[in-house]
Amino acid sequence: MSVQPETETGTAAAAAEAPEEGAYSFAAMEAKWPQVWEDLKVFTPVDDGSKERRYVLDMFPYPSGDLHMGHAEAFAMGDVVARYLRQQGYDVLHPIGWDSFGLPAENAAIKRNAHPSEWTYANIDTQAASFKRYAISADWSRRIHTSDPEYYRWTQWLFKRFYERGLAYRKNSPVNWCPNDQTVLANEQVVNGACERCGTPVTKKSLNQWYFKITDYADRLLDDMDELRGHWPERVLAMQKNWIGRSEGAHVNFVIEADSGKPAKDVTVFTTRPDTLYGATFFVVAADAPLAVELVTEEHAAALDAYREQVKALTEIERQSTEREKTGVFTGRYATNPLNGEKLPVWAADYVLADYGTGAIMAVPAHDQRDLDFARTFDLPVRAVLDTGEEDPAVSGTATSGEGTLINSGALDGLPKADAIPAAIEILQQQGTGEKFVNFRLRDWLLSRQRFWGTPIPIIHCPSCGEVPVPDEQLPVTLPADLRGEDLSPKGTSPLAAVESWVNVECPNCHGPAKRDTDTMDTFVDSSWYFLRFVSPQFTDGPFDPEKINDWMPVGQYVGGVEHAILHLLYARFFTKVIHDLGMIDADEPFSALLNQGQVLNGGKAMSKSLGNGVDLGEQLDKFGVDAVRLTMIFASPPEDDVDWADVSPSGSAKFLARAWRLGQDVTSEPGVDFATGDRALRTVTHRTIADAEALLDHNKFNVVVAKLMELVNATRKTIDRADAASGAGGADPAVREAVETVAVILSLFAPYTAEDLWNVLGHPASVANAGWPTHDEALLVQDTVTAVVQVQGKVRDRLDVSPEIGEDELRELALASDNVQRALDGRGIRTVIVRAPKLVNIVPA
Repeated sequence: MSVQPETETGTAAAAAEAPEEGAYSFAAMEAKWPQVWEDLKVFTPVDDGSKERRYVLDMFPYPSGDLHMGHAEAFAMGDVVARYLRQQGYDVLHPIGWDSFGLPAENAAIKRNAHPSEWTYANIDTQAASFKRYAISADWSRRIHTSDPEYYRWTQWLFKRFYERGLAYRKNSPVNWCPNDQTVLANEQVVNGACERCGTPVTKKSLNQWYFKITDYADRLLDDMDELRGHWPERVLAMQKNWIGRSEGAHVNFVIEADSGKPAKDVTVFTTRPDTLYGATFFVVAADAPLAVELVTEEHAAALDAYREQVKALTEIERQSTEREKTGVFTGRYATNPLNGEKLPVWAADYVLADYGTGAIMAVPAHDQRDLDFARTFDLPVRAVLDTGEEDPAVSGTATSGEGTLINSGALDGLPKADAIPAAIEILQQQGTGEKFVNFRLRDWLLSRQRFWGTPIPIIHCPSCGEVPVPDEQLPVTLPADLRGEDLSPKGTSPLAAVESWVNVECPNCHGPAKRDTDTMDTFVDSSWYFLRFVSPQFTDGPFDPEKINDWMPVGQYVGGVEHAILHLLYARFFTKVIHDLGMIDADEPFSALLNQGQVLNGGKAMSKSLGNGVDLGEQLDKFGVDAVRLTMIFASPPEDDVDWADVSPSGSAKFLARAWRLGQDVTSEPGVDFATGDRALRTVTHRTIADAEALLDHNKFNVVVAKLMELVNATRKTIDRADAASGAGGADPAVREAVETVAVILSLFAPYTAEDLWNVLGHPASVANAGWPTHDEALLVQDTVTAVVQVQGKVRDRLDVSPEIGEDELRELALASDNVQRALDGRGIRTVIVRAPKLVNIVPA
């Protein structure tokens, strides 16, 4: 029996040259089985309540081209989970779809003088064909695309429900603005102060934009992470916790004194250290906040205007960097410290952010390093109010922020920090100048985008009625079909604003002339609820069927990259909680368990065109076959670790698959034979493999399951090759059939083509995916014998099969009686014998 040799030719060429009979041919299998699976609807859930349901979901892809190596790893991992649950008898929902709105399609359309939909749906078709070839056990009948009007109709409908609850609102805010591309940039799109796409220096621009009030859910998003602990990776929970950033402290009210015709003004600041109020020596407002302009005196206004222009060029990361030299402008105003009445100069500076807290801070330079750096730059006073036993910060240049005793603080003197904080808050509350407060680092979700290829915001702006939601019966508000090419180029506003026939509409309330909102939604909105739509994608009376949603939700296992740890996962959690509060679903968390896969590297580095280390997935599939690539991805490492393609061997995986497949050629017993009459030693290996695989799969140790499967294949081959009349072993032995059927079932999780073909060779109808997980016999897991290693001077000289209960004396005698041991001793005496029953005997000659 020969195996088709590995060549550089692709699947099509391999299929053209028919393999010799009995040879392993991945090309023939890939050509044969997909249609069978489709005809049998193998991966479509029955969804009738006859079986317990399980929902497995991979983070859906963006259609940016064909599948790449990252897709190959991520979707192989999720498929293992889905296939394992199906084998266990669950009704499994494992859908697939595309996150198909986004800026890359818009840029491609401009470049190609096309409509974004043309590029988008062509790429979706390409990826869909590749996914089907990759044998993902997906229910294709539930396929969705977020750019379909049938989908974004319900995105708009949900936006309206958020709007009605006060969770969607508009406000003016500064944004990163590229003057060349004439578009808003996310912080991540600003690199070294320049647009990552064109290299133009980025500035700030104030725009009126839409937000979701995610901060209303900050406490729940943080507290409910306790439900996820143990089921989500700890690092993801830590990242979300830090992003939400709950800080307990106080709101403190300062009065800005009247000056130069400007009236006095109350300004509230948030601080986690109200105990250090006596150490405040100046006051800072964010330079880009309206408050700075409101406070500045005429004498200092020009300096502030010039400074604000400088600040526009900085990212938030740069502004908060401890490495940057501190800059600022005096406003000419003074604030009154509510505890000691001291007058504090008010400065405008870039290291305070307008949208964190209230956009203003009390500066305590002795105990905050950034305040201290600013004070030293502008020669402002530094007063220690916390004795930590360290050198005075005014001398050392290092702020002291740890534990200590209050000094120079009036009634707080002598109190430790833990007691001083509540004492300070109590004083403020008694005076009416402050109160206990919880602040969050989390900010409301900016969802406006000045681009075309996204979900239109379903709001009409009427001169008489103000903001008017588009009536539900008029949804979806669809995108114009005739914009293409240069029509989509950024010109300072959304491309939609230029389409007068689309913008100008009748107000639904007063029927007067009005205009549509011309922003589209952040694509994170689309992906924040898609998992709900998969439950009933054809449902037309709502975003999902209320009769079905609680049957499937929450998602039992979510699979995707850790790069989505914060935004996507946090937004999906927020959406789920709001929809829960709307009374539409029982679950208030979207994903019960989360599995993050690592990256696929090459030579220790992320694959990229610029590095020239990219690996083409299609070429790998053509050369080695789908199953070999999938198996290599899974066997290379635990799912959460990175896979370096330079260190793995798809050719080795291909050889193993051929070896496993050939076992089926040698099974001569009939299906249904009584396994209990078979070779006990092989049955023991088989049943231990089943038991071990269950425990390992339950803990996502997929690579170790593959290793166990390889051991079973080897043990089965040895049993077949050991055929003789006395032992009764060989291809006819029932234990061999049991082992090979077990190989087929477990292998179906990782290499579906080979497993299906092997199952077929064994005489079973399709599909092995529904064969059912084999049951292990506990009696066969009890070891009758174990192997004791016998060493002489540290070298292995014999192996003895002994009882697990053997005593040290008996094991010593057996070892010393061994012919191999006696030959190794060669007549020498024995100094000592070390016995570790039942596994080891070490003999040290005299």
